[in-house]
Amino acid sequence: MSEPDKFEDDLLYALTRTGEGFRTEQAGLVAGGYQRGRRRWRRRSTAAVVGGAAALALVGTGAVYLGAPGGRDAGTVSAASAPVSTAATAATGTTSAAAAATPTAVKSAAPTPVSGDEVLATFRALLPKGETTEAKGQGTDDQRQGGTYASASLVLDDGHGRSLLQLGIQKHWPKQTQAPTCPTDFKLARIDSCADTTLPDGSRLLLEQGYEYSDNRADTKEWSAVLTGPDGRSISVHEWNAPKEKGAPDSRPNPPLTPEQLRAVVTDRSWDRIVAAVQYDGVNEDAVDPHLSLADRESVLAGLLPQGMSVTGRSGNALSATFQLARGRAAGALILRVENWGGGGNPLGERAFKDADTLPDGSRILVNGDPAGKEKPLTVNVLRPDGTEVLVYQLPNDKQTPNAEPLLSADQVKAIATSPAWKAKK
Repeated sequence: MSEPDKFEDDLLYALTRTGEGFRTEQAGLVAGGYQRGRRRWRRRSTAAVVGGAAALALVGTGAVYLGAPGGRDAGTVSAASAPVSTAATAATGTTSAAAAATPTAVKSAAPTPVSGDEVLATFRALLPKGETTEAKGQGTDDQRQGGTYASASLVLDDGHGRSLLQLGIQKHWPKQTQAPTCPTDFKLARIDSCADTTLPDGSRLLLEQGYEYSDNRADTKEWSAVLTGPDGRSISVHEWNAPKEKGAPDSRPNPPLTPEQLRAVVTDRSWDRIVAAVQYDGVNEDAVDPHLSLADRESVLAGLLPQGMSVTGRSGNALSATFQLARGRAAGALILRVENWGGGGNPLGERAFKDADTLPDGSRILVNGDPAGKEKPLTVNVLRPDGTEVLVYQLPNDKQTPNAEPLLSADQVKAIATSPAWKAKK
């Protein structure tokens, strides 16, 4: 591996781990960001193809979904009373309370992979009758995604015009993400209707009727359904009234599936086998929780700070926290993330830490960014032999004082990250 490639891998890993500690403030997102966030989910790509510049952008995202601003009270779409349980009833667009079923958690220690052909065949069986072209599927046997994603897409002509339909399936750990919600301002987001409902099993269902473009450059419609289940499943179907997402004339007044039919597709029990085969994406925070409270982490951090420096504020969750620091009139902040991977180490960081520097105690260390903190904020990531991982990210200087020196030197940041004082309580 070349030095530039190695640096990019290390930087991507460290900043992605840092980004997992952030949660965006959704109320301030505008329609453009909302639309891009939805498309980002559909087109999700692996970290292997993300460049260094994109890696830096990960720091500001954190959550897997860039959710819509707003709440649950807006919406006019009426969802069907119960999801269908067989492909045959879904194909007709009808539902029956007697046949109703909701997704259940499917657990497997070693799930059997599914092929792209199986994903595509399942999708096809749930759609209305018609001619399909440009069909393709991706299964969990495609290791480009590490088994964490399954998808299918096709162009359907039900006799009323060709329409592109896309399916995506992922599975997330409980604390990793949040269900998408309806926007508060339909006009700004260019949404005709949206409904966010909770199903009897606790699943969240979002049904939306909107447009591909929020800036009115074209009238191509995009309708969608997203199901987020208690077992971590996220099943999404998007459809357009055109044979392409972009760049093709509209071929029909509306997409072929009604909101009720979209609901029937994403809630069908035939997805259970595929969901079981999809690997969880990301980190199970419960499994790596070091059981260090904010107060515990502040106490350790305070003891590692240089003389005359103090903690003036803190915020965060079970794994990641932001600490405000001060020394005299100078102020700064750092993000501290502590995880406990146990003796087996961190499988997600195996590639990144493979060529990392090794310290005398056997710890491996990654140092990325500008030590002066002016161009690229300094990030230090340490994986200790006992499986404790500590990541320290010194936040950039205040925009009002861009040339100010960082509060902590590079050596001081390293000293905090490599300290043996970080010990998990489990």
